[in-house]
Amino acid sequence: MSLKRFLQDWAGPIGIGLVVAAAMLLLFPQLRGGPADGMATEGWRGPVSYADAVNHAAPSVVNIYTRNVLRRQPQLNDSLSNFFGHRTTPQQQGRVQFNLGSGVIVSKKGYILTNHHVIDQADAIVVLLSDGREAQAQVVGSDADFDLAVLKVDLPNLTPIEVGETDKVQVGDVVLAIGNPFGLSQTVTQGIISATGRYLPNDGPSFMQNFLQTDAAINPGNSGGALVDTRGRLVGINTEKVTESTNRGGISFAIPANIAFKVMNDIIEYGRVVPGWLGIEARAVTPYLARAFRLNSNHGVLITAIYDQGPAFQAGLKPGDVITHIDGLPINDGKRGVAAMATLRPGDTVSITYSRKGEVRTVNATVSEVPKPQKHT
Repeated sequence: MSLKRFLQDWAGPIGIGLVVAAAMLLLFPQLRGGPADGMATEGWRGPVSYADAVNHAAPSVVNIYTRNVLRRQPQLNDSLSNFFGHRTTPQQQGRVQFNLGSGVIVSKKGYILTNHHVIDQADAIVVLLSDGREAQAQVVGSDADFDLAVLKVDLPNLTPIEVGETDKVQVGDVVLAIGNPFGLSQTVTQGIISATGRYLPNDGPSFMQNFLQTDAAINPGNSGGALVDTRGRLVGINTEKVTESTNRGGISFAIPANIAFKVMNDIIEYGRVVPGWLGIEARAVTPYLARAFRLNSNHGVLITAIYDQGPAFQAGLKPGDVITHIDGLPINDGKRGVAAMATLRPGDTVSITYSRKGEVRTVNATVSEVPKPQKHT
């Protein structure tokens, strides 16, 4: 007997459709409009929405508009460019240029974090809040190596952003980028964390070599804006992107919030960034060096010189030791070592894991400030 004949005999012509529909719902529970078997049903409300996260973070994100007189010829890397870099011809020298960016309110006292390149060379800076208020902003300080700047506005009833746990950010976490792309004001894009601890090529020394990488779409104007988690908490300051075309989607990078806040606090307290210093010179371990020093892997940095009475010297480290971890962070090259020190201040205690003649050891060292060059008479 055919299935059609069986259904007709069992339910009649009218009931065939009902029976088939019931069977489909049993076989494919997702068609019911709710979660399938095995999925959590508690609190299920349909399609995922990040509206609560956006509403929580958006009042803390501002638009930044700057004006500056072109005075020099910026040098740009073709594959890695700051969002607001502009090539300037000799004929343009002296002309007024208007740029835009984003920023994040971090204190009720009016402090705002943004990128250094957003406000670099600016003669005037205007901040526009999400509630429509605007104010002239003063530069408290900035640091080109970290590409961070601290602004201050004199406005009441500001909403500081809530800060997330940057150390717990993982690849695959959903993140939202909030900023001012193309001057379109509050715009939100969504993506995931696609890498952490990312290191980028640069043309000069830089302490900022520990980026969060994301595929959230960011464009000119997003620089200095917020990268937040799904609870609306700040995890990074959007900074750069690498793409074949500047205005097309690509991978983007954000400065982790914990590093950004360390830099901000240094600028507010000392007027400058005070990086930690161990007092060593080192080079990356090569396969040849790994064999020579009886290492189990090619990871780590070989101490080639040590400063007398510096933190590493006082901790008992010696030339020939191979540092493999600083505070648990794997150190594969000099840039990772610099990144590990980026969030430390003079006086902080740091754990150093190293290998000496094949034996793994761990010591604590008290970080100090880079000594000032001595004047010779």
